[in-house]
Amino acid sequence: MDLKAYLAERRDLVNRALEGYLPRVRGPAFRVMEAMHYSLFAGGKRLRPILCLAAAEAVGGNASEVMPAACALEMIHTYSLIHDDLPAMDDDDLRRGRLTCHKQFDEATAILAGDGLLTEAFRILADAAPRYEGRESVLLEVIQLVAAAAGYQGMVGGQMLDLLAEGREVTFKELETIHRLKTGALLTAAVRAGALLGGGSRSEVALLTAYGEKLGLTFQITDDLLDVEGNAAEMGKTPGGDARRRKATYPGLLGAHKSREWASRLMTEGIRLLAPLGAKAEPLREIGRYLLVRRS
Repeated sequence: MDLKAYLAERRDLVNRALEGYLPRVRGPAFRVMEAMHYSLFAGGKRLRPILCLAAAEAVGGNASEVMPAACALEMIHTYSLIHDDLPAMDDDDLRRGRLTCHKQFDEATAILAGDGLLTEAFRILADAAPRYEGRESVLLEVIQLVAAAAGYQGMVGGQMLDLLAEGREVTFKELETIHRLKTGALLTAAVRAGALLGGGSRSEVALLTAYGEKLGLTFQITDDLLDVEGNAAEMGKTPGGDARRRKATYPGLLGAHKSREWASRLMTEGIRLLAPLGAKAEPLREIGRYLLVRRS
């Protein structure tokens, strides 16, 4: 398949849906909505929503049916980036080649923009209930899943562990725990949510969840490698930030070569899991392969 064309087409679908969910309208909340819109449309790859759509289709569902969940996941991801860039966290000036939200606006507005995106994501999920008449329990399961992945049991907890690990040596097990939570949890939730809302059987959902876990760790390893080996023009931000902040990373612990080998092993295992799903899972296979060679 032509992965580049597939990703571009899906990204356009997601962007149109996101524009519908977050229109630029004037009113009392105009400034915070401008900040939300600024960060949400800063040129992201839309990987999480695309994974959600692809997982739904891998079990026989359709993209439009799961679009609210896909958009909610992207809003949660964007909120996390806004807060991650703040001076109290990673203190970054650039994100995707543009000023970070707190630099374009101010710190208070950036915090509120992140809060606004997070809460709007759950409003969108709840508002989707009429689409799942007779399957409300599945939607509730997804809402619970996404909340856990975004909160202290997932991304928030992982971010805390990541901050606590700065400047000290960590074990491989500690490093994996940090990144399963900080990065992997929401990526896994995207795949699992798509499988659930797409009508997958329990065995299909279990397969796709396991794939999502492998993919989540692979994404983080390649992200760590890009911070060592990438260039600013392709990444949209200055590399080397992890080393400057003395963060716990895979290259820092294993070295670049072994990190790359570990990512390849994880993704090979993840792709193998998709075999029972046949051709319908080909986009997920290609996305996994793409992660191993991505440059941004």
